Amino acid sequence: MSDRLKAEREAAAERRSLLVQDAIERTGITEEMIGELVTRFYGRVREDALLGPVFAVVKDWDEHLAKLRNFWSSVVLMTGRYHGQPMRAHLPLSLIGDHFDRWLDLFEQTARDVCPPAAAALFIDKARRIADSFEMASATVAGRIAAPRHMLRS
Repeated sequence: MSDRLKAEREAAAERRSLLVQDAIERTGITEEMIGELVTRFYGRVREDALLGPVFAVVKDWDEHLAKLRNFWSSVVLMTGRYHGQPMRAHLPLSLIGDHFDRWLDLFEQTARDVCPPAAAALFIDKARRIADSFEMASATVAGRIAAPRHMLRS
């Protein structure tokens, strides 16, 4: 690896570290908080009349929850621990707008229950972006067009 490339990678790692530290200081997000949010949220999802059947395909919930903790850690703390392809995993599920709306309703409620306000706001912002992205991709695969709509939620 060239010295220039090495220096650029080190600078990028330092910027990422500063961004993460700033997010932690502003929000108080910890790995423990992420774990609690994921556990409570997916407990609610599994019991939900609309979403429960969608998630019934999960065979090993301990493994799935570990993957989800890594996902959210990567999303909010930029840890890079998640290496999956969530879009690919969700596209075959034939999800529609009602699924995304309910997923967000439960997620936002759980984030507000588990997290202090600044942390809940960050999680909710990321979740809305994810819901929009997944919904637009699902619509595209189904031959429809969907505009982002979750970022507009109040």
